[in-house]
Amino acid sequence: FKKNNFFHFSCASHSSYNQHIFLGSRVFERAIAASVLLAEKSTPAQTRFASNRVHANGDSIAKPAPQILHAPRIPASADEWAAGVVMLIDKPQDWTSFDVCGKLRGTLKPMCGRKFKVGHAGTLDPLATGLLIVCAGKATKQVDTFANMDKVYTGTLRLGQGTATYDSESTVEEELPWEHLSDQNITEAAHSFLGDIMQVPPIYSAIKVGGEALYKKARRGETVEIKSRAVSVTEFSTSREDAASPLVKFRVACTKGTYIRSLAFDLGKKLGTVAHLTELRRESIGEHSVQDAWGIQELSEAIRSQFKSEQAAQSTI
Repeated sequence: FKKNNFFHFSCASHSSYNQHIFLGSRVFERAIAASVLLAEKSTPAQTRFASNRVHANGDSIAKPAPQILHAPRIPASADEWAAGVVMLIDKPQDWTSFDVCGKLRGTLKPMCGRKFKVGHAGTLDPLATGLLIVCAGKATKQVDTFANMDKVYTGTLRLGQGTATYDSESTVEEELPWEHLSDQNITEAAHSFLGDIMQVPPIYSAIKVGGEALYKKARRGETVEIKSRAVSVTEFSTSREDAASPLVKFRVACTKGTYIRSLAFDLGKKLGTVAHLTELRRESIGEHSVQDAWGIQELSEAIRSQFKSEQAAQSTI
């Protein structure tokens, strides 16, 4: 029987009195914690936002998951923002991921305070558009959860022209023949990158070597040895609207850390020519789609409207 948070058992002994064994609440807590850990291990990583906590009395209290903000829904109050919100943003071209976070941080500041935290879960290059996941409030602790999810991209690459950045952000430095390539040649070359591969990131990237981003070293003309990294590509499909066109549309599904610019560069090399990225759009991260995302300007305006409504409501009290 249970008494004062202890489990009390009686058993016979050689003496005339029963021996009493008390199992303390700590033992009980450990048993509960073990079952919680087992349950967490069986939960998919993308849905496991936080572990459960166990009180001394053995009750398991689930920590609430952050809100996933699909357009056009918006949190009802500043308290809900602070509790944790995950925003799906359709990043516009020429914006950096930092620009998006700065815009949202500034918009939320009047309602949530100067120290309100905002951070993204995976960079998109300025050239790229599409899904950027931005975490706010207590949800910033979940950034790595989203960053580790698989991604899907669509875009366009151009055969026959190579650039230092592997995209159209820099000028063409090299030109090689491409006209002899058939759609079948391109498809077969793309399929050779499926599965687990070793990929060398572009030197114009934010990866740090010696405590400094590679792109800063590249701008100074420094030669840097870049280590290849293990990534996985589960889809790399290609098509052309015209067989006489150097423009190749593609769709790529891949793991965290895959550089689509490097994939375009490597495809050109595989085909005996050069290539660079001209368009890129991130369609999804895990189960989250850009179709459910907010435009950055629309979300900012909705937040400002919400703040004005809260101020008006408070002034009438």
